[in-house]
Amino acid sequence: MKIGITCYPTYGGSGAVATELGVSLATRGHEVHFITYQYPFRLPAFQPGIYFHEVDVGRYPLFEYPPYDLALAVRMHEVVLRHHLDLLHLHYAIPHATSAWIAREMLRETGSDVRLITTLHGTDITIVGQDPSFHAITKFSIEKSDRLTAVSEYLRRETHTAFGCSACDVQVIPNFINPRVFDRTRYPPVLGSAAGARAVLIHISNFRPVKRVRDVIRIFAKVRERIPSVLVLVGDGPDRVHAEDEAHQLGVEADVSFLGKLESVAPLLAAADLFLLPSQTESFGLSALEALATGVPVVASRVGGLPEVVRDGETGMLCPAGDADAMAQAAIGILGDRDRWAAMSELAARDARERFSEDEIVGQYEALYRSA
Repeated sequence: MKIGITCYPTYGGSGAVATELGVSLATRGHEVHFITYQYPFRLPAFQPGIYFHEVDVGRYPLFEYPPYDLALAVRMHEVVLRHHLDLLHLHYAIPHATSAWIAREMLRETGSDVRLITTLHGTDITIVGQDPSFHAITKFSIEKSDRLTAVSEYLRRETHTAFGCSACDVQVIPNFINPRVFDRTRYPPVLGSAAGARAVLIHISNFRPVKRVRDVIRIFAKVRERIPSVLVLVGDGPDRVHAEDEAHQLGVEADVSFLGKLESVAPLLAAADLFLLPSQTESFGLSALEALATGVPVVASRVGGLPEVVRDGETGMLCPAGDADAMAQAAIGILGDRDRWAAMSELAARDARERFSEDEIVGQYEALYRSA
């Protein structure tokens, strides 16, 4: 099968999943074409069966805002025609599903056609899609898709609530992990003397306000008072400077490392003892799943799709969003009892592999493609 994939190629869960899906599909013998404005951050430099098509947005004085959605539609049209794609898999409803619909309408003039699969990841439904400026076009775009998927049952319900019954035929296909990559036993210690005998807490995100990165610092500061520990933060974004300020004000900056964006996080997760994700909302929580698969218990907010990923009290602890004190106590309770930590770590890795394995989830996507 010849498949086009369009996603946001930047640091974040949706782009990571879309890229890993494309890589897995290529290993299964499909021909995969990524169509986006830059090379996806998790895409290998070269792999047979994978092709990249850059979207070039012309910049003219007439356009105050470059029309990426139109340039994307034209590029999709070109790639489908030239490579005879069977379907386009769009990650995020807007503008990707919108652009794909335009491309398909253009293709009808040539006698060609292409199926449209749209995967909803979160903010395209919960924030952007419900903004009055975008609600109507989001609803239109998902209704014009041949198949719809959402990464969690929570997001499926949100889609139904926000857009009504005509948009509710949504299949839940969760995010997945490659068990060979997220295997704690594969990696030697990478933090060395930076951690020493101290516990390692870790956070990975795009540092947007919804991730509540300042809470990560506050939680760590309270844990550090009771348990010798260090904090590692991976990623970057608008709230990084606020998190750095918080670490300075709380006097913990010497034990906090900001590593920026990294393509490979598995070696760091393998060196960690606890993952912190105090988000205001999460439609799934891919970074939490990757931590669990590596045997790292998770302390997170009880919001959105996270209860579908983290088994509260078994593979981690869930607390009310914004309650840094409760999360700190949960973290101390896990790290302060090595037997409890070991049991959580073992169950976390096993549960992630059983419920979110790459082979099973990618197989669900293949079945969906065939049905379309």
